[in-house]
Amino acid sequence: MRLLLPACDPPPENGDSAAAPEAQAWQGGGEKILVVEDDARVRRVAMARLRELGYDARQAHDAPSALELAAQDEIDLLFTDIVMPGGVTGFDLAKSLRDARPNLKVLFTSGYAEPELVTRHQGGETHWLGKPYSAAELAKALRKALAGSAEA
Repeated sequence: MRLLLPACDPPPENGDSAAAPEAQAWQGGGEKILVVEDDARVRRVAMARLRELGYDARQAHDAPSALELAAQDEIDLLFTDIVMPGGVTGFDLAKSLRDARPNLKVLFTSGYAEPELVTRHQGGETHWLGKPYSAAELAKALRKALAGSAEA
């Protein structure tokens, strides 16, 4: 069993309640993130974390629902599970959305696949976050993916 709890810094000794500069660096700026996750509990936690970080998060439980949402609204980043029910993978979904929007940022996640699989299927700039992930890991991976850094 593995229990992940969010890390937090001790309160400032001088009583200043301002957030640490490093924590602020990982905050979102209202970017639209489409979360595609078939597990309702994982999706609910991801949505809560994204909203706490300052993102405008949308959610879908499968690829067809995600395509429908993406057609209705411009999104900045697709945050998708790789393995999903219905025969359409996160790779398929990302390819379909990138065909229409080549500059769409994508962050893949999976509890099963390995990062090398993402590179093999997507090529070029890819971003990966293994499950389970902490709130801090999610925040950093999102900022790197949105910035276009290949280190995510």
